[in-house]
Amino acid sequence: MTLEDRREMPTVYEPAEDSRLLADTAVERVDGGVALEVGVGFGYVAAQVASATETRVVGCDINPEACVRAREAGIETVRSNLTDPFAADSFDVVLFNPPYLPTPPEEEWDDPLEHALSGGEDGRRVIRPFLDDLGRVLRPAGRCLLLVSSLTDIDAVVKLAADAGFESREVAEESFPFERLVVLEITHANS
Repeated sequence: MTLEDRREMPTVYEPAEDSRLLADTAVERVDGGVALEVGVGFGYVAAQVASATETRVVGCDINPEACVRAREAGIETVRSNLTDPFAADSFDVVLFNPPYLPTPPEEEWDDPLEHALSGGEDGRRVIRPFLDDLGRVLRPAGRCLLLVSSLTDIDAVVKLAADAGFESREVAEESFPFERLVVLEITHANS
């Protein structure tokens, strides 16, 4: 691929079926408080929640172009790696449609869009550190809506959440010929 070809490729993940499923689920299940959308991209999910509910929504993304796009959509956005810059107990709700496509190392590319798509070899490379820090930023009665794919092994994600001190349950799903998308509602264990 030439540099010219790369310039023609999108640099921010375009909202698709997974984004719509997470947005629809969040609009149905979230109303009030403060929410964070991790990996905000164009701001589609955050904007849907902000406009349809009484929730204050902020976003974050590692991709600077995504931050610009989300701000253009009216979403207060911070450039960050996952939840790193946020204070403890900051959010009632955390929303995340992580990069989940299993990608062998030889197929990885150095491109901003890769951060939105590639989940590493097992599809869980970004989910692990996210779940490890989620408990710090999520308020005690808070919850997370995490979109996952059957390509990443949903049971393995549920186990990672349990290992991080959370309970998970499926609250929405959509099936396609090549994968099943699920929204997990994740809460602190014993909350």
